[in-house]
Amino acid sequence: MSQPTSTETTGRYLVLLENNSTAAGVRELDRVAGIQVATTADTVAEQIAGADGVIFHELGIALVDATAEQLPGLNRAVDEPGPVLAVEAERVVHAISADTATDVAAVDESVFTWGLQAVGANLSTASGKGIRVAVLDTGFTVAHPDFAGRTVTTSSFITGETVDDVHGHGTHCIGTSCGPRTPASGPGYGVAHEAEIFAGKVLSNKGSGSDGGILAGIEWAIANGCAVISMSLGASVRPGTPHSAIFEQAASRALARGTLIIAAAGNDSRRPGAVAPVGHPANCPSIMAVGAVDVARAMGFFSCGTTDTVGAVDVVAPGVDVYSSWNVGGTKRLQGTSMATPHVAGVAALMAQKHGSRGFELWARLSQTARRLPLPSTDVGAGLVQAP
Repeated sequence: MSQPTSTETTGRYLVLLENNSTAAGVRELDRVAGIQVATTADTVAEQIAGADGVIFHELGIALVDATAEQLPGLNRAVDEPGPVLAVEAERVVHAISADTATDVAAVDESVFTWGLQAVGANLSTASGKGIRVAVLDTGFTVAHPDFAGRTVTTSSFITGETVDDVHGHGTHCIGTSCGPRTPASGPGYGVAHEAEIFAGKVLSNKGSGSDGGILAGIEWAIANGCAVISMSLGASVRPGTPHSAIFEQAASRALARGTLIIAAAGNDSRRPGAVAPVGHPANCPSIMAVGAVDVARAMGFFSCGTTDTVGAVDVVAPGVDVYSSWNVGGTKRLQGTSMATPHVAGVAALMAQKHGSRGFELWARLSQTARRLPLPSTDVGAGLVQAP
């Protein structure tokens, strides 16, 4: 069994199946461990809570409850010919912590935020119109006045909680990726301001969730034809910890379906003295990992970096003093790789609209057009993303 990338686990397990082998997977899980699993994504949160297991059929991944007696059967199935490829403990994940910023950006933000200016979104002719962007986070403040008249599709994958964002983190991220350019007050803060918003609640009102909820949200986004998935969430990892084979396959299969997953690298560094490795699941090779820079194009002191051969920062974006929508009081400034990630997701939506790019091609365009910075590639990857 693969080792989890976080010491905090739920007691459930993720099972990777061969591609397009859902029916065979159902039979095999019953045969090797007596585990009965559901195969439909309808009312996923309830299935996750109440069934022995559920298979996310778009991804070919099962989430199961397994007793100490059943677990050996699952592990043996990995070594035998058949549809079961890997088993991992399900991790607990959190909103990538975003401390309130105190220093207002030293640029003119009377019309647009410094973040929009830094990625060139304010100069782009693209708006994201017709492109579906999924933000998997703590939900969304549906009644936020800055989003009146916008197309917003919501779903909660947290049992017992509606999509309404009591926490605030999700609303802030949605604002950066897809918010308005001409709000009632303050600067325009949304990169892809005409994109179709898909708000998936995979983190609770307290800001925590699990791998299974994230996979449910990814499944939902793919099924709805989202070109981009933005995830400002994750779990810290120890240096040298292998990335999740199951999330890597989920991301690879998503790319093949035309959906690019973009995730926060993490906020565990304390630069310049300590640089922490990219967290889970952003450390997977097929997930675009995002670091954070400030208004001077210097690294955010918290931004995780490439420290070994496991996870790498792919690009960076504005992540300090980021002004966006909030669930209480309308707007707020935050900092973190959480704030950088939706900038990249918004730029990806602009590129998807302008060039018709999806999946692997969209990743390549983001990397190839990024602005090179006079900083190590281990910190910034290809550089600062730029709008088309």
